[in-house]
Amino acid sequence: MHAFQRVLVGLITVVVGAIWTASAAAQPVAITDNGPVVGVDSPTVHTFRGIPYAAPPVGTLRWQPPQPHAAWSTPLDASIFANHCPQPASPFGLTTDTEDCLYLNVYTPNKKGFAKDVRHRLPVMVWIHGGALFLGESDDYDPAKLVAQGVVVVTINYRLGALGFLAHPALTAESPDHASGNYGLMDQQAALEWVQRNIVAFGGNPKKVTIFGESAGGLSVHSQLASPLAAGLFQRAIVESGAYLLSQPTLAAGETQGSAFATAAGCSDQSAACLRGLSVAQVLANQGNTETSTRPVIDGKVFTQSIKNAFDFGQFNQVPVMEGSNHDEFRLFVALQVELVNGPLTDAQYPDAIASLLQVPPAVVALFVSHYPITGPSAYPSPSIALGALATDAAFACNARTATQMLAVHVPTYAYEFNDENAPELFLPPVSFPYGSSHASEIQYLFNVTAPFPGTLDADQQTLSDAMVRYWTGFANSGRPHGRHLPGWSKYKGSHDDIFSLVAPAQSSGLESGFAVDHQCAFWASLGI
Repeated sequence: MHAFQRVLVGLITVVVGAIWTASAAAQPVAITDNGPVVGVDSPTVHTFRGIPYAAPPVGTLRWQPPQPHAAWSTPLDASIFANHCPQPASPFGLTTDTEDCLYLNVYTPNKKGFAKDVRHRLPVMVWIHGGALFLGESDDYDPAKLVAQGVVVVTINYRLGALGFLAHPALTAESPDHASGNYGLMDQQAALEWVQRNIVAFGGNPKKVTIFGESAGGLSVHSQLASPLAAGLFQRAIVESGAYLLSQPTLAAGETQGSAFATAAGCSDQSAACLRGLSVAQVLANQGNTETSTRPVIDGKVFTQSIKNAFDFGQFNQVPVMEGSNHDEFRLFVALQVELVNGPLTDAQYPDAIASLLQVPPAVVALFVSHYPITGPSAYPSPSIALGALATDAAFACNARTATQMLAVHVPTYAYEFNDENAPELFLPPVSFPYGSSHASEIQYLFNVTAPFPGTLDADQQTLSDAMVRYWTGFANSGRPHGRHLPGWSKYKGSHDDIFSLVAPAQSSGLESGFAVDHQCAFWASLGI
């Protein structure tokens, strides 16, 4: 953008508040650096949906870093959601094959004229959705609860699956950075750059940006903490259930997997031209269906080292962090991958389920069974509950504690565990065991969530929801989770190893000292897991 254009955009932005106050019946208008957008008004929230933050990654822009979007002069209708990124059908997102998907949504309090006054610019919270980096969409998360606390919320789409994370020798060879993969993470950075340039027009403060996300969104927050390219794009970070992948494969390992994908998809010549000629359906059919097929790689550009090493050595974007997990994370996956496929897990099937899940030999399976028994005085209530506890501890809980311990050496860090054992299950039907505080169950306490099985919070759970919203937005505002009349939440200190427990009713929330014992973290540390 030329200097004159920047000045003009700045002058137009200043009068946005006047535009909003011109007529109570008028729809809200904001002027972005690409052109004006017209949103939707409600008594409490101005909503702007489907704003492009980068050019459509189609044709020659497939498997390229995100590029600037063309400007427009006619006001853009921002009343409906735009496309989300290609993915198969699942309980966690609607199927689509449309690559033109780099859009974001902005939700801002309905306070007339606030954009005119720098003193009234609000904290900004940028939500990165989950879905194992190959599922999910921004438009499932209504942030009205958060916005009511006086923050601007931005929800984003980013490229998923092979379209977002394919590393391949041909793509590396054509890159001026000699890198490939991590396109979805670069999309997130482009969205954060858009926020820096434009959020003032929506009443937000670009110097008070919090990134937050759950599952793969939490992994994405970790990734942006570790990425040198994200420096200065945010000032706080919240990680919900995102510590399951602290170590990333090398670019070479990613390229090997990418070459196998190319062969499976019919590109035996391994050329970039053939890859870009694939239909979206061909890409989705051959990309695999687990997070192992969509892992970020250490490409020397987005990542110069693993997340774990960056945190351990203090070589990350040092901002205050909230890091947490849910007590019963993996029960969701036991239901999804075991019971809803083959029926309830039996005692006899329990060892084989462990071997299949963790890919370990019989001797190690026996060790795991002894630590997570289904018979005897310390037995778990069922094999499904035992398997859920084992995998929760191995993949989520103890990794979250490890990340917390490393981060706390360098930055103010606040650790939590979500512990509502009766949280409604939004995504899957009932099964033979209780879901407890399973993976993603905390999201409904922060957002109104679109899901296959929408739940209703009871009075105690609503109290917890109100508290969590205030903790999250208090952190966005000040860098520490707090709220009037809420239990105090102190920084994590390794010497005490205390984790803040979020339970219903909220008045019972507070520090718990038994997290490491409950999740057998010493056992997993002894195995190097």
